[in-house]
Amino acid sequence: MNQSAPAQRIDKWLWSARFIKSRSRAAALVSRGRIRRNGERISKPGQKIKPDDILTFVLNKQVRVIQILQLASRRGPYSEAVLLYDDLAPPEQKKAETAEDRPPLAPARREPGSGRPTKKQRRELQIFSNRD
Repeated sequence: MNQSAPAQRIDKWLWSARFIKSRSRAAALVSRGRIRRNGERISKPGQKIKPDDILTFVLNKQVRVIQILQLASRRGPYSEAVLLYDDLAPPEQKKAETAEDRPPLAPARREPGSGRPTKKQRRELQIFSNRD
């Protein structure tokens, strides 16, 4: 890699771009070999990335293909983080990701007059309503 070109650690960039909640989780993702840079698997969190690199990884059961536009100077708000990369996912995949396309979950109903739910029934309702 050219020494004069600006570069940044991949775990720090993933954290700064707000893909991963913490830097240690980003480092663990990289260490497991789950990220590819320009088609080559990366296994060390200290690997350097630079603008115009393309990252491919699975996040929340979706394959993400990201082109790095610029390096991060800090972990700022989301509005700054989206300027760091360009999402190369096909438009139909982006559309499928929106929450408006999913049918709303029906609220759990109980029969009138059946009293308060027991602790077991509350847990079952909670599991039922949090299914995704």
